[in-house]
Amino acid sequence: MYDDALYRSTSAELIRRADAEREVRLVRLTRRAERRAGRGDPGGRVSRGRGRLADFVRAALRP
Repeated sequence: MYDDALYRSTSAELIRRADAEREVRLVRLTRRAERRAGRGDPGGRVSRGRGRLADFVRAALRP
């Protein structure tokens, strides 16, 4: 009986924590999106990291 009650309370606490973390994550994403919209930034990465070899080849082929 005691084990069952402990399991339920632990499960409920884990669910509450997960919900709270999800809410915080959504608030952060919303605030970030608002900041980007205010700056006119589309969001996401500026460039895809192509790697050093591609940059070297492109620089070598440039006249």
